[in-house]
Amino acid sequence: MNSSQGAFENPFMKNFIVVGLGVLITYINGVFVFAFFKHPVFYTDPRYILYIHLVINDIIMIFFSVSLYVLNYVLSFFSVTLCSVLLLFATTTSENTPMNLAGMAIERYIAICKPLHHPLLCSVNRTYILIGLIWFLNFVPALADIFISLVNGPIGIYSTSIICHSKSLYGSNQHLIRFICVNALYLSCVWVTLVFTYVKVLQAAQAATSEKVFARKAQKTILLHGMQLLLCMLAYFAPLVNYFFLALFPKNSSMILFSSYLFFNILPRLLSPLIYGIRDQNMLKYKCEKSMLGVDGVFKDGGISPADSLVVDALQRG
Repeated sequence: MNSSQGAFENPFMKNFIVVGLGVLITYINGVFVFAFFKHPVFYTDPRYILYIHLVINDIIMIFFSVSLYVLNYVLSFFSVTLCSVLLLFATTTSENTPMNLAGMAIERYIAICKPLHHPLLCSVNRTYILIGLIWFLNFVPALADIFISLVNGPIGIYSTSIICHSKSLYGSNQHLIRFICVNALYLSCVWVTLVFTYVKVLQAAQAATSEKVFARKAQKTILLHGMQLLLCMLAYFAPLVNYFFLALFPKNSSMILFSSYLFFNILPRLLSPLIYGIRDQNMLKYKCEKSMLGVDGVFKDGGISPADSLVVDALQRG
């Protein structure tokens, strides 16, 4: 009796924790989405548009990821077609995050280093085109996994049932080659973009004014972007970590896989709104007006050029 009760309580508690965290993350992200749509002034700021896209993307990712997790407990086997659709959107939204961070870095680089060109280069229309390009670049490789399965196996496989996991459905060598090539290319471009823009932002922050507070704020922004990217990239190290711990503790495989799922897939999405949204006073307090703290002092004390004033303004906004 105790063993059967424990067998029930263990999966129940795992699903309860996963669903609870999913609801919590969705609620927190939903607050920032509400703040964005409540104030139309955010619609004209590329920085907030890219940020809210990151938030909405995380909401979609959490929904599909948690749904997959729960369904694998409720239904041991379910339709390959349904599994493919869930994996398609879960994979796409997961891969969107690094590119969105790169887009945010480019926008900050232009705002701080090329402030006079920012209204033209970072228009609202161009921002939405960038978001569409991000979805296209990540949707196509995820869709390619389905076509690879169709080519390698009989089409009738999509009328069968399977344990829904990417390794069980997309485990061929062609899938592995596709994954390595595409992710190596994309992540290399993201890292090069981040390193280049962050170095330029720091240089501009130190050159714009003698006040070190601006340089420190820019440096914090850079560190937070880097932290978020590292959190997103943890998912790529999950298989290696799982293999290592499963070899050491084979009897605790269920708990290892559960802990790995929480740490590499769920918790980074919880930290994302805390890193960006709560730090932004306009978004947090539902205020549209820009804080002028410190800017008046810069004009009165030192007298900087109009171009440098735009740099200072961009640095203050993070």
